[in-house]
Amino acid sequence: MDRRNFIRSSISAAVAASLPGTQALAASLLHTPTTVPSNIDAITGDGAEVTLQQAAVQELSDSLKGKLLLPGSSAYDDARWLLRPQYDRHPALIVQPTGSADVQNAVDFARDNSLLLAVKCGGHSATGKSSCDKGMQIDLSQLRNARVDRAAKTARIAGGSLLGELDHEAMSHGLVTTAGSVSHTGVGGLTLGGGFGRLGRRFGMSIDNVLEMDVVTPDGKLRRVNADNDPDLYWALRGGGGNFGVVTSFLFQLHEMQRDVVTGFIGYPLSEAKQILEFYAEYAEKIPDEMGLGAGVGGRLGQEPGVGIYFVWSGDPAKADKYIEPLRKAGTVVADRVTTMDYVAVQRSGDIDDTRAFTGYMKSSFLNSMTSELIDTLVDNFEPHPDRGTRFGFGVSGGAIGRVANADTAFAHRDAKFSLMSFVSWKSDTDKEEHVKYIKSHWSNVEPFSTGFYVNDHFDQPQESVNATYRENFPRLLNIKQKYDPTNLFRLNANIRSV
Repeated sequence: MDRRNFIRSSISAAVAASLPGTQALAASLLHTPTTVPSNIDAITGDGAEVTLQQAAVQELSDSLKGKLLLPGSSAYDDARWLLRPQYDRHPALIVQPTGSADVQNAVDFARDNSLLLAVKCGGHSATGKSSCDKGMQIDLSQLRNARVDRAAKTARIAGGSLLGELDHEAMSHGLVTTAGSVSHTGVGGLTLGGGFGRLGRRFGMSIDNVLEMDVVTPDGKLRRVNADNDPDLYWALRGGGGNFGVVTSFLFQLHEMQRDVVTGFIGYPLSEAKQILEFYAEYAEKIPDEMGLGAGVGGRLGQEPGVGIYFVWSGDPAKADKYIEPLRKAGTVVADRVTTMDYVAVQRSGDIDDTRAFTGYMKSSFLNSMTSELIDTLVDNFEPHPDRGTRFGFGVSGGAIGRVANADTAFAHRDAKFSLMSFVSWKSDTDKEEHVKYIKSHWSNVEPFSTGFYVNDHFDQPQESVNATYRENFPRLLNIKQKYDPTNLFRLNANIRSV
């Protein structure tokens, strides 16, 4: 163990020893180091086999206020699981930090041993990169907290927190910020990739509302980055994904908003899909920032496929009908579900109770426009299947998202007017090959219309495509990556590196 870690552990032990009776007992219960029984076989970031010596791993365990988890325990299995059951990975060891010091110790250990390193927040990683086989996983599930400063209109959010915690605490003060659309998503993963959400057109992306971050960089240092401190790193973290370290705290700007919003879904028959998408493409150009608008074709597993437009109106409730009524005239309405809801409840409405009941595969992209050719291609190649759910969903950007220049943050798709996600799902106990083959084939037809992909959703992308999706920001990102992470310790992401 290095001198810094020794000092940290010694101070903790001394403090506990100085406490009388029950206080000392309570202090000891806060940290019971895992006993490491033997050497541990692991792999480096480059895939080489390495043996971690028992004494070194024991020193890591002793240095933590949180937990070191090893294979064979139920806590280890709970920590390694991701929401997508196709990713059944087994790290050599898992660190569950309770604060930045634990993260520093874990990063130091991973770097000194050149370990393959994964970081898990909410476990939503579309590509399964928040876990790994035979490397180290840093599981941030014990690092959760949200504190709101009503006067400053800010929220300090611990790096392992879930979006629902941010929404709940902020909305209790009549404040919000853009925070995804599923409450059990991790704040860290969503935000570092960009952060879309129901309020993005009104208040910008999540990264547009991050005032500062505390981040443990690959050298083990804890840095507070903002526009004045480490401004290049602050720029890179806002859209560059998990390439630069572990963020242990975010400071978000919050905004005044009423608690109730008008939300709903207007459904139409699948036979009118082209007509509805043509309407959607045109209507999206007319809506104000207060309206979030999406459109979809298909259905979830077990549902009859259809087409629909869904929305959230966060503005003056008296003006909602003006922008909802045109949706009812766009085609033959087969479902009309419009209601006023608590915003926090809306944010939870997309949650999944049994996240391991089905699995899936997705592709995503950005679009400068929704042309008739794209719509025809998408609909003509849509094939319902009784054993899978197939959905194609469009989102509207613009508004506050588009009023930020591409180069102002690492996220480089401010000029995109739409996003497109293709998703296929199937039961976890059935064969995936037919379904993945279909969605890849379908995607090959629509991909030529796209301008890159969202780094939080990338699947099976060659390095050239990863570099290209950062567009004109890639050279600057590469320079910052080489400065802060020259050995590419943080590589399980939409990795920034030379081809």
